[in-house]
Order: sequence, then structure tokens, then C-alpha cells
Amino acid sequence: MLKIIHGADFHLDSPFSGLTPERAAQRRGEQRKLLNRLADLAREKRADLVLLAGDLLDSERVFRETAQALSSALASIPCPVFIAPGNHDFYGPRSVWTALDWPENVHIFDDLERVDLPGCTLWGRAFSDPHQAACPLEGIHVPDDGKLHLAVLHGNVGAAESNYGPIPPEEIAASGLDYLALGHVHQASGLQREGKTFWAYPGCPEGRGFDETGEKGVLYVEAEPGHVTARFVPLAKVRYEIFSVDITGPEGALSNILEVLPGRTRDLICRLILTGEGEAPDLATLELMLSPEFYGLTIIDRTRLPQDLWARREEDALTGLFLQAMWEKCQAAPDDPVCQLAARYGLAALEGGEAP
Repeated sequence: MLKIIHGADFHLDSPFSGLTPERAAQRRGEQRKLLNRLADLAREKRADLVLLAGDLLDSERVFRETAQALSSALASIPCPVFIAPGNHDFYGPRSVWTALDWPENVHIFDDLERVDLPGCTLWGRAFSDPHQAACPLEGIHVPDDGKLHLAVLHGNVGAAESNYGPIPPEEIAASGLDYLALGHVHQASGLQREGKTFWAYPGCPEGRGFDETGEKGVLYVEAEPGHVTARFVPLAKVRYEIFSVDITGPEGALSNILEVLPGRTRDLICRLILTGEGEAPDLATLELMLSPEFYGLTIIDRTRLPQDLWARREEDALTGLFLQAMWEKCQAAPDDPVCQLAARYGLAALEGGEAP
């Protein structure tokens, strides 16, 4: 049985454009610590192989500190490490993969290559351009010889029109591989199977935005001919989460928010979406109270005006006319938060300007 750590899509040196420059620099530094946790996991599991399926780097432009951290962490892994560069960190004459001298235990794939190892045969290839229309499995058809056959590739399963290495499921089955270690999709897939071939995406090891919420990490895989198991191992320290909080009721927004939140929030970059019916919450005060308990916090108001307030649209006054017009717009687009906000702001402006 071969013990494998399968990771992908670290996207080191991401710009984190949604954060302040200071916080973005901090997040890039924290990303580099993922590499040490990867090395620690390989040692803990006594891994035989580490397979990294592309997009370790976010682009060709790499900070010197990042390249040094990557080289140092990979060198500390006590087993061979195989890297198949992806569309973000493609293999080319100006890439970091050719510009630096990498540790002896690190093998970086370029063109399709087969490597014979104790206990298995491993295939791999790199992207040589940001886009690739050809299936990365082309040329990989292994014999049914009872041996363990693996591949590490970057590509897009089931997306026939993709420019990022489209992989038809039937090609996975036709390859004859025992395990296909993939990168590109940032959501962990769980262990999948086509024909006799098991395959998986580990997802990214740490989220970079609210489209990458929840636990992130790598896979610990145990493989032998004809049989593969995979277990997800969390690696991220900071994660993105979105919580929807209904503030309807007498308790108030703060009480309802605290009921929804998990016990520990210091490692969360959180988006709170306030829903329900009631008076407009004081977002500035809520953020001031809650922000120290989070790594990052954004509060979005999507609440609705109280139903009894809409009754005032029958008033024979400017406020009534305004509420009648807004009522019709809100009924036409009940899920549009802009209508609710417009009604709130307009009402506040009218009420503030009217004589008592």
C-alpha cells in the first residue's frame, strides 16, 4: 500500500484584492505557512509520495520570499514530491520552475513523462500555456498488469469546451490508471470513480474569497492495485464563511446574530447577511461591536420594512404617495434588496423633512 499526500491550487502570492494592502500582505505571508503544514502532514503520515497537481503559484510573478519558502518546505518533505504545473503557474522558459534550482526530492513535469518508482508507475505533464484545449490524459493508457499506476495532472473533468485541459470522464476510464490526482477545481470532489480508475480534486488548501467558503485542505490517499481510499485533511487556519441571520422578532439583531455564529470566530473572514422584517439595523454599531471577534467581518442589510409600516401608503400625504410607489416596486421585485433600501432611505428623508 502506497501512502500519498495529494494537494493542488495553493495559488501562492494571490493579490487578495478585496483586502487592504496591509491585510493582503499579511494573508500572502500566512499562505506560505501552508507549505510548512503540508510538510508536517507528510512527515506525520510517513507519506511515500507527495503529488501537487498544479497552480501552486497564482502567476508567473513570484515574490522571492515565496519561492524560498516553497523550496525550503519541499526540501523538508522526507519523500519524493512531484509537481504538474497548471494554467496559473504553467511551465515555460520564464517560469519559476525553470529559473530556480529545486531540491533533489522534487520532480517537476514538463511534457508527458512516465516515472517508474518503487511500488508504482507515475505519469504527469504540465501546462505550457495559460490555456490548453487538449485533454491532459492524451497518451496515458496503462496496461492491466497488476501493478499500481498513478497520474498527477491539472485539468477540468466533464467540461468539454474548457480551455483548461478538458477531461472527458470516459477518458479517465480508458486510461487504466488506479488513481488520478487532479488539480484545477477549488472545491474538494471526494473520491470519484470512472471504470476502474479512482480520481479526486482535493480543492484549494485555503480559501481566498467568499466563493471558496468552508474547510479547505488536501487529501491523504492510500492506494494499491485496484483499491484506493482518500481522506480529506483540513490545512487552512483562516477560512471564509457566509451566515444568513433572520433578525425578525423582539430579541434584536445582535441576539439573533450571536445564536447563529459558531463558538470560535477569530479565524473567520465572515459575511453576515441580515434578513427578515424589522427596523433598519444600525450596521456601524454592529460592526464596531463584533469586528474584534473576527479575522474580518462584513455585514450586509437585506432586511425588509415591517408590514405595518406599509399600511401608511394609504395616507393622504407625500409619505403615503412615496410608500405606495415603493410598495408597487417591491411587490414587482420582492427579492431585490435595492428596493427595500430605497424605501428605507426615502422614508427617512421624508420623515426627517416633514414638520411635526
